[in-house]
Amino acid sequence: MSRLHSVWIVVLVCFAGCSNDAARQSDVAADTPVDAPWNIVLFLVDDVAWNQVGYHGSEFYETPNVDSIAAAGMQFLNAYSANPVCSPTRASLMTGKNPARLQITDYIPGSPYPYARLLRPAEIPGLALQEVTLAEILKSKGYVTGHFGKWHLNVDKNYQPGRPGDPESQGFDDILTTVKPEYEADPSADAHHSIEITERSLEFLDKHHDDPFFLYTTFHTVHRPLMEKPELIAKYEAKDGVESAVNNPVMGAMIETMDDGIGRILARLEDYGLSERTIVIFYSDNGGFEQLQAQDPFRGGKAMIWEGGVRVPLAIRWPGVVEPGSSSDALVISDDFFPTVAEIVGEENLSEDIDGLSLMPLLTQAGSLDRDTLYFHYPHFHHLGFKPAGAIRQGDYKLIEWFEGSIAGEGKAVSLFNLVTDPGETTDIAEQHPEMAQRMLEKLRAWRKDVGAAEMTINPDYDPERADWRFVDEHGGNSK
Repeated sequence: MSRLHSVWIVVLVCFAGCSNDAARQSDVAADTPVDAPWNIVLFLVDDVAWNQVGYHGSEFYETPNVDSIAAAGMQFLNAYSANPVCSPTRASLMTGKNPARLQITDYIPGSPYPYARLLRPAEIPGLALQEVTLAEILKSKGYVTGHFGKWHLNVDKNYQPGRPGDPESQGFDDILTTVKPEYEADPSADAHHSIEITERSLEFLDKHHDDPFFLYTTFHTVHRPLMEKPELIAKYEAKDGVESAVNNPVMGAMIETMDDGIGRILARLEDYGLSERTIVIFYSDNGGFEQLQAQDPFRGGKAMIWEGGVRVPLAIRWPGVVEPGSSSDALVISDDFFPTVAEIVGEENLSEDIDGLSLMPLLTQAGSLDRDTLYFHYPHFHHLGFKPAGAIRQGDYKLIEWFEGSIAGEGKAVSLFNLVTDPGETTDIAEQHPEMAQRMLEKLRAWRKDVGAAEMTINPDYDPERADWRFVDEHGGNSK
């Protein structure tokens, strides 16, 4: 396919908020061949919080390249990751299926708590080969596919070319898989591979800019361990606002390096004359670490179903189609990327159990999504302190079901919040609205049954004195 007959998508995945005037039609959008073949670049960032991008109001974190995507495109104010940890969200993005349906609801391999009050369900150890991925759909359409960075969808992190579960077996042609650094790594030596990931992405563009391609660039930033070049950290340590709980100077340095990489990739597209023919999507796999950086205005963070763990930044730039500076308050989730891309490339033969919805009505400003409800399932204890729970957001309201309470009768079973008046989830209104809480709880449980979600069970080996032990090592000691 010649460059003259292709349009390019850069999907930069990190979390951005957005709101949209669906009734407004773009004159340019009306003249744009939405059904033309599109090349795709997907950038997914790791643990970047909603409040860590400039276009959401941060004056501490410097994200000019990410901000340019939001300014030239659409922001999504109610964008969510399908899960508060990485592997499940990445699986849902790749397949269009909710993590509960995939039975990948914790990071792989997760942390068993053998003496906790409840037992976590058995899970599939990685993304099953029979699942159709974005890369496989695009490859079937003649695309060259590239993955560079974090994968985290196989049984372990020892990537081996050709091994089932690694990117090569899931539809990718050109591959660089990286893992987070050890805590003893040299922070001056590109410990998080941000520069390496960027360079390999640029090489891919150099080689395939005249071909239809799917580029999946996935940064480790800002996952722990926090480390970056000392001189860049010093820059943020000297900035105004460094004393605020929402600002972390090491994260600031890590985000700047990531943003620079995004800028270099956008510049390379400009060099090839592709900027006006490129869709850019920026998204994060879950919320940030509450213990290292406050998630204001939201509560909680990574590994928690509080808004701080699942509300993420999402911005999409699509020149000629998406109205610059537009926004949407629709409920969107990582499940939606798969059917969106499928519609863009004209793939109609999708499985009936796809949970996501195509975002095309929002992007083209032709309508709205047929959705008022999102569901979450996290049947796990996590070392960051969150308890097993499920959640449903319906309209303005969100209900959390606490599994220790609803299954074992220990503590409260549900909490209810109005996210419009109380986005920080500070005031539980379940007792004031028992009928609403019951209706939402029943709907949440019906959804779990419908998707075949694995449930927690009572642990016959429960030991309250050892309940918080993550696992037992070979010598019988606590390895938490």
